[in-house]
Amino acid sequence: MISIGLTGWGDHPDVYSKVTAAKDKLFDYSGHFPVVELDTSFYAIPSVENVEKWCKDTPDNFKFVIKAYQGMTGHLRDELPFETKNDMFNAFRKCADTFKRHGKLAMVLVQFPPWFDCQRKNVLYIRYIKQQLIDYPIAIEFRNQTWYSPKTKEKTLQFLKENQFIHTVCDEPQAGSGSVPFVPVATDNKVLLRIHGRNVHGWRNIGHGENWRKVRFLYDYNEEELQKLAEDIKDLEAQSEHVYVLFNNNSGGHAAKNAKRMQQILQIEFGGLAPKQLGFFEE
Repeated sequence: MISIGLTGWGDHPDVYSKVTAAKDKLFDYSGHFPVVELDTSFYAIPSVENVEKWCKDTPDNFKFVIKAYQGMTGHLRDELPFETKNDMFNAFRKCADTFKRHGKLAMVLVQFPPWFDCQRKNVLYIRYIKQQLIDYPIAIEFRNQTWYSPKTKEKTLQFLKENQFIHTVCDEPQAGSGSVPFVPVATDNKVLLRIHGRNVHGWRNIGHGENWRKVRFLYDYNEEELQKLAEDIKDLEAQSEHVYVLFNNNSGGHAAKNAKRMQQILQIEFGGLAPKQLGFFEE
C-alpha cells in the first residue's frame, strides 16, 4: 500500500477551494491526500485540544506523521521549556496518544540534526527514545552521512530492523556531511520516504540569512526524476506493507503538484477522502 501526502497543510494553495479560511485548510487538504506530516510539533508540542480538532476535521482513515519535538531530538538551542525531560516526553505522549486513540497516528518521525553522527552515545540515545516512545511506531531520519558510510551502512539498517524502527528514506541534495544518501531499504512493515528536493546550493545554506529554509526546499521535480522515484517507491512497496511518501519541496509551491503527478504515475486512487470543492486540479 502507498500513501502520498505533503509536509504540513497550511501552505499548499493548490489544494484549497477559492474561499477556504485558515481554519478549514486541513479539511480541504484531506480531500486530496490521505496523510500529512505534522511539522509544527517540532517547534511546540500541540495541545490535546488542537489534536482533537484536527482529528475531527479529517476523514476516519486519514493519518498523521507527527514530527518529534526539537527538544527530543537535540535540535533545541535554547533552554528546555519544561521542568524535566520526563515532563517533555509526557507532554508529547499526551499529544501522540490522542492521535492514536482516534486511529490516526501513522508514526512518530524522529529527525536527528546534522551533528548527530554515528557513535556509541548517539546509539544509546536512540535506545532511550525507543523507551520513551515504546507505544508508538517510530521513524528514524538521519541527517549525517556517517550512518551510511561503507563501514556502518549495513549495521545501521540492521540496528533499525532489530529495534523495529521505521527507516526514513530521504531524497535530498548531496551537499556534504549534513546530507544522507538515498538508501531505499525498508526495516519494518512501514517505510517513510521524505522528498526534500535537490537544490544543492540551497541545502548548503550559504548566504541566505533568514530565508534559508525557503531557498533550501525550492525545487520542482521534473518528469524523469518523478518517474525514477516512482520505481523506487514500487521497490519499497515490495519490501514493506505500507509506504508513506511525503513531499517537502514546497518553498515554491511545487510539493502538491509533484505529489499529484506521482499519484498519476503510480495509478493510485485514494479512497475515503473528504469531500472537496472544485479546485486547481479539477479545473
